[in-house]
Amino acid sequence: MSAEQMSRLDQSRLDRVDRSILRLLQQDGRASIRSVAERVHVSRANAYARISRMVEDGVIRGFTARVDHEKAGQGASAYVTLKIVQNSWRTVRDQLLELPGVAHIALVGGEFDVLMLVHTADNRALRELVLNRIQGIPQVLATQTLLVFEETDQVPPD
Repeated sequence: MSAEQMSRLDQSRLDRVDRSILRLLQQDGRASIRSVAERVHVSRANAYARISRMVEDGVIRGFTARVDHEKAGQGASAYVTLKIVQNSWRTVRDQLLELPGVAHIALVGGEFDVLMLVHTADNRALRELVLNRIQGIPQVLATQTLLVFEETDQVPPD
């Protein structure tokens, strides 16, 4: 490992204050630097420097809004598992990213290869998405759909 890589590794380690800042930003990505600094008991300059470092190091990948999908007109949510042709992940991923309502896609190990979270207007739209669009991808061998009845966002503990 080069000196630069070692330095980067040292910089990417998170201490208690960094983890507290991350938790606060996960709860409210629009929190002001002053508010974050007050709540984790550091100066505004320190909070700003820590957030900037975590953004630069890729720990914080961006800031987004948490959406109530039902209120946004996406009343049906499901996790869809896929079995795909071996070595077709990149091709399948690119096609899945083009589909409407896709919130998350992960290549996983286990009984299936891909796990994805989708949000659609209703069950009819979900059926269309799974049976026609996803199963229409040639490299998709099988799917299983798990309906989401209720969701809860949780911020990781210390």
